[in-house]
Amino acid sequence: MGLSFEDMEAGTTTEVGKHTFTREEIIEFAQKFDPQPFHLDEVAAAESPFRGLVASGWHTCSVMMGMLVRNVLAGSTSMGSPGIDEIRWLKPVRVGDTITMMNVVIDKRVSESKPDRGIVSTRWEGINQHGETVITVRSKGMFGLRRPGAAV
Repeated sequence: MGLSFEDMEAGTTTEVGKHTFTREEIIEFAQKFDPQPFHLDEVAAAESPFRGLVASGWHTCSVMMGMLVRNVLAGSTSMGSPGIDEIRWLKPVRVGDTITMMNVVIDKRVSESKPDRGIVSTRWEGINQHGETVITVRSKGMFGLRRPGAAV
């Protein structure tokens, strides 16, 4: 069994992965899911407030989710999430940017109504190659306990 509720400790920060955004990938995602001109067309993007082509914030979220699933949740006791509390797109993600995803455990508790699982509050942080935080996400995840009822 992989990662479970008992393995996570408040205050722990984990590097989840890195991803470099390409021009082709940014445009392809935008064509399918967020067809705004500054995600699709370099000329239009140059005239936008961004002054260049930028990835959709939803694209950044999707990449981060993929890294989280592949690099942390695969093989874990994850039972999904009751939701996202907050997303902040702080800086644009540009062609060639490499984003490092960090996951910070804020707190955790065993569910009162379903004591075989716990709820873990986390903050995701996407940091570009310049050390700038480009995105933060606050969310909760549900994880099974290895030993329900044991002291955690």
